[in-house]
Amino acid sequence: MSLSLSAEQPDQPADADEGVWLECIECGETFAPFDDVRYTCDDCDGLLEVRYADLPTFDDFEGEGVWRYADALPFEAGVSIQEGATPLYEVPRLEDEIGIEALRIKHEGMNPTGSFKDRGMTVGVKVAKELGVGRLACASTGNTSAALAAYGSRGGMQTLVLLPAGKVAAGKIAQASLHGARILEVDGNFDACLDIVQELAGQGEAYLLNSLNPFRLEGQKTIGLEILEGFLADYDAVPDRIVLPVGNAGNTSALYKAFRELVQAGALDEDDVPKLTGVQAEGAAPMVEAIENGADEVRRWDDVETRATAIRIGNPVNAPKALPGIRETGGTAVAVSDEEITEAQRDIAAEGIGVEPASAASVAGLRKLRAEGIVDDDERVACLTTGHLLKDPDAAAAAGSEPEPVPADTDGVLDHLQE
Repeated sequence: MSLSLSAEQPDQPADADEGVWLECIECGETFAPFDDVRYTCDDCDGLLEVRYADLPTFDDFEGEGVWRYADALPFEAGVSIQEGATPLYEVPRLEDEIGIEALRIKHEGMNPTGSFKDRGMTVGVKVAKELGVGRLACASTGNTSAALAAYGSRGGMQTLVLLPAGKVAAGKIAQASLHGARILEVDGNFDACLDIVQELAGQGEAYLLNSLNPFRLEGQKTIGLEILEGFLADYDAVPDRIVLPVGNAGNTSALYKAFRELVQAGALDEDDVPKLTGVQAEGAAPMVEAIENGADEVRRWDDVETRATAIRIGNPVNAPKALPGIRETGGTAVAVSDEEITEAQRDIAAEGIGVEPASAASVAGLRKLRAEGIVDDDERVACLTTGHLLKDPDAAAAAGSEPEPVPADTDGVLDHLQE
């Protein structure tokens, strides 16, 4: 299986372009990377991955941000707004409460548009320019639309975003609007939006930049490289486990690819690869269902609901890449309630770190797995938080404390504080 940790580095095919090509994860067919617009395999419609003739080790990386890892990407530079290099926060109170050796929060909300999606767009929009396409498009629960609008604007390109009507946080719509995207609100859920965008892309009306696009995941894999380098610097060891929210399963797939490439390059031992552990909301948990049932594929959930809007997805398109990533690394997947997500959001905020609800799912999932004895007390764990608090200010306000009315004088304020 091409997605096995033990798979060998593939030979370079004739259709490679400067050591880069696309390969189907199902049938192994290869394609030139930039000759034609292509999202899935021409022969079997399987998902594609970007392959490289030369894979770097940690010694090859230099600089800062996503493009520090240019040797692991298709280009030397992309359409950039200084994305990446996000903090790996210490959270001592949470670490003690959960009861593990070390806990760090990788806060992707500190990217330019406030989510991890910027990492994918710096690569994806560069590929679009290389292909010469005129219009970019995505379906979105919010963060993808904000990132696409910003990077499309930066690249001087038209952008089109399809959002499920009434299901996207106001902060995210505001971003896409201000960056100049054309916003279409669809009378349906995210998966319906993605169906439409895929059909538009198939008809040549736009270049798709959802995570079905293999180049977007190349940028996102730099999250994993940063986490490994951060842990190596602080603990002289990579993390035992990385816990992350799962929506379309792009990050799970991307991190697994980063680790497979490091193993193939001889930079990481197969036994040291972190356990990839996915977390979904109970109302949108098709990946968890597949893991728990030992299924080879995910069953689409047509009805999904959770206050964690960024992961309100019932048909994760990257499941064929993500399921092997979880299983091959010895990880697992767990579903948590909206109440557990909100509690985790408050507890992360108590450490001074503001994240949107979907981001807090990672800590909620870790807490649940620790209580069940699946996570051991001697583990070093990174929790990925994917979006900033201000992405969903309504949810933040609902989870936080209520304003308290007081008189307009000092004595009245003091009297109130003493009550």
